[in-house]
Amino acid sequence: MDEFEEPRAGPPIYALRSVFRVYETHREGDRLLYYGDPIVSPDVLERHVWPLFRDAGYEVTLQVRTGEHVLVAEPRSTGLDGVPWKNVVFALLTVVTTLFAGVEWYGATVSLDDPLSVLQTWPFAAAVLGVLGIHELGHYVMSRHHDVNATLPYFIPVPTIFGTMGAVIKMKGRIPDRKALFDIGVAGPLAGLAAAIVVTAIGLQLEPVAAGPVYGIGELNYPPLIRFIAASTGADLNPPGARVNPVVVGGWVGMFVTFLNLLPVGQLDGGHLVRAMLGERQETVAAMVPAGLFGLGGYLLLVQEVELQAITLWFFWGLIAIGLAYAGPATPVLDDELGARRMAVGVLTFVLGLLCFTPVPFTFVI
Repeated sequence: MDEFEEPRAGPPIYALRSVFRVYETHREGDRLLYYGDPIVSPDVLERHVWPLFRDAGYEVTLQVRTGEHVLVAEPRSTGLDGVPWKNVVFALLTVVTTLFAGVEWYGATVSLDDPLSVLQTWPFAAAVLGVLGIHELGHYVMSRHHDVNATLPYFIPVPTIFGTMGAVIKMKGRIPDRKALFDIGVAGPLAGLAAAIVVTAIGLQLEPVAAGPVYGIGELNYPPLIRFIAASTGADLNPPGARVNPVVVGGWVGMFVTFLNLLPVGQLDGGHLVRAMLGERQETVAAMVPAGLFGLGGYLLLVQEVELQAITLWFFWGLIAIGLAYAGPATPVLDDELGARRMAVGVLTFVLGLLCFTPVPFTFVI
């Protein structure tokens, strides 16, 4: 492109004059580069130029290259570009790890002569993957609704007690406003929690399995929501001489993940919600989260005299919360207020999250 030649696809130069004085433009592959001098603060500049580039089909960022300010506009897309092979491979690997994790929960036997015998644990794998997958798909669907570029869920296969460390989606585009940030943040916990409730209710109607420690765990402790479901359906969470069906464990995992994700700090779902609900005041809330987690662990250890093994989780998450608080939450481009309806949904979501909390999630066999 020659100097001051109007870009063919991006916003015209005159539309930027009130915030960015352009003196040169270039095309770099699919990207458009606008070199110039900002005449307002970066925040004001972004709020002005972002919708112009978004309407033209681009995501824009202000960068400094060799001492020059440049608006870099990259084509944006919210659709899939071919088969998402990485997502597929990670999902298949997680199916394998959750199937093998289910072997211990069922007390099953898998023979090397018949490796497909591991498929007998498919209800456990389906419960865990279904709850986690629906949680992340809630985020993905709402991202598409608000035209924000996001990946499909990435499952994390790890040969642990549950066979996975969860699933994540990656947000590639900026969040337009607080409403979009709230909707994307709240969709995952609500969708995942609905799936966890259904899975738990189904699992409580299935046959219990033989009692005994699993992965060194003596027993899972159930949060109020699972206890309420059991009471409502007339099911027994502690069947005599047995353990509840492992499908219930899938619901337990979903509720536990919901609670952790709703911690109001950083890039967690709770951090998104509080940022959308309170704006920059979210920083005050986030700063209290690590102290609260360390305090919970200390109270259980020193006052309730719970074994350290059973509460190490809260000290671990306290450290994670420090890092998340330091990194900060997602920041929407337009920092406008939320309406009363979304505020009410946010409060309800946090209440539901508390119903998924239990101070000592599990105890160990010593």
